[in-house]
Amino acid sequence: MKDQPDDSFHVFDTTLRDGAQREGINLTVADKLTIARHLDDFGVGFIEGGWPGANPRDTEFFARARAEIDFTHAQLVAFGATRKAGVRAEDDPQVQALLDSQAPVITLVAKSHDRHVELALRTTLEENLAMVRDTVAHLRAQGRRVFVDCEHFFDGYRANPGYAKQVVSAAHEAGADVVVLCDTNGGMLPAQIDAVVRTVLADTGARLGIHAQDDTGCAVANTLAAVDAGATHVQCTANGYGERVGNANLFPVAAALELKYGRTVLPKGALAEMTRISHAIAEVVNLTPSTHQPYVGVSAFAHKAGLHASAIKVDPDLYQHIDPELVGNTMRMLVSDMAGRASIELKGKELGIDLSGDRELVGRVVERVKERELAGYTYEAADASFELLLREEVEGRPRRYFRVESWRAIVEDRPDGTHANEATVKLWAKGERIVSTAEGNGPVNALDRALRLGLERFYPQLATMELVDYKVRILEGKHGTESTTRVLVSTTDGKGEWSTVGVGENVIAASWQALDDAYAYGLLRAGVEPQG
Repeated sequence: MKDQPDDSFHVFDTTLRDGAQREGINLTVADKLTIARHLDDFGVGFIEGGWPGANPRDTEFFARARAEIDFTHAQLVAFGATRKAGVRAEDDPQVQALLDSQAPVITLVAKSHDRHVELALRTTLEENLAMVRDTVAHLRAQGRRVFVDCEHFFDGYRANPGYAKQVVSAAHEAGADVVVLCDTNGGMLPAQIDAVVRTVLADTGARLGIHAQDDTGCAVANTLAAVDAGATHVQCTANGYGERVGNANLFPVAAALELKYGRTVLPKGALAEMTRISHAIAEVVNLTPSTHQPYVGVSAFAHKAGLHASAIKVDPDLYQHIDPELVGNTMRMLVSDMAGRASIELKGKELGIDLSGDRELVGRVVERVKERELAGYTYEAADASFELLLREEVEGRPRRYFRVESWRAIVEDRPDGTHANEATVKLWAKGERIVSTAEGNGPVNALDRALRLGLERFYPQLATMELVDYKVRILEGKHGTESTTRVLVSTTDGKGEWSTVGVGENVIAASWQALDDAYAYGLLRAGVEPQG
């Protein structure tokens, strides 16, 4: 360990334990090791790795983490329960498993709600206090730093404030460095958190932490309210992962502490890595990153309204609460039927095209975008199609790499219930007429294959391109049962991803437009000059 964290304020991450309880997350040991490295890079002070002894996977994680990770900033934390009722701490195998993990820090979960003590633990209130005291003292005697999570603290405080505070005092007096007040059911609001933390701090003198679940949508606000009230230890999970609706989100909490409170809780430069780390962890757990997550979402600094764009053109701070680069994010301009001149100019600048000196050109682009969006196109979700449109207006001609003579797709329904899909495209590229036919697992796939088959010998760059997403939306009807179909296609070349849009009277016609744009833009990205 190269860099001990500042002990005056703790950023404690529990993604690998509490966050892993989210529905849809199932972490392997390799996943947990990867996430631990990302969290250490971010600079959290503590990483709670799981419950050794209770879970073989967690036991393996602690063994491998010791051998494989050289933590730069974080200390590894093992989680477990206080001793069982009627059993000495030194004789409890689960307590011994915590020591066997060799984690330098141990978090104990303790009951602080009197009804939970009597109904769940089936013991007396006094024995529960002894369980807390004995286990903390035993672990401290073995050289471990101990934090105590008071489970269901706020509900317990509401029911029996005197006993809830006794649990805090028992942990503190036995040597726990921090006593964490847990809103386990996530039902509290910021003002309630503030009042309780202030009272408990004054009455017990213990160093307090906060663990907030997000069931009221207030986990981040509740965490910051606890800090306002004197808590100096915050427990969070990456991207707010956790049971039910989740936990306090590590990234908004850390950003707020650094940028709004002026606290230095992360190593220098770590905040600028926040967006990257958030998305990297999302990839490991195999969940799509939330586009609208504060600070790190791709839409966090995206602007659509023309009024906003006009102001941002003068000063970005007029419609942004921070500079997005502080958290490793970027400002984006969305182009839609709400766009004005400023939106188009800023989007052009984002794409490396200076439009500021040509009001007539900007006006044409604005009108064309509005006209096409009225017809069903959407450019805020299809940046690549917009860039092709913009370059067409700037250059005075379409940026095309081939000319289509015709295309057709055939779906054959066979008596045995199977289907055959075949497509033929007729087009011109580099002065040569091409007729290409291919089969696919659907008419759109057959068109894609036929197009590639015909063009790859002229444009070998197409071999690196792959369709990664395909969305269809049926827009409102125009005449009777007729309707308009919009298709969005996402394509990658292994280095980046782009989206294109097509609109037509049926799904195949709309798909063809989106495919046409997708490959034209891919060749543009590859630096290929358009030819006849």
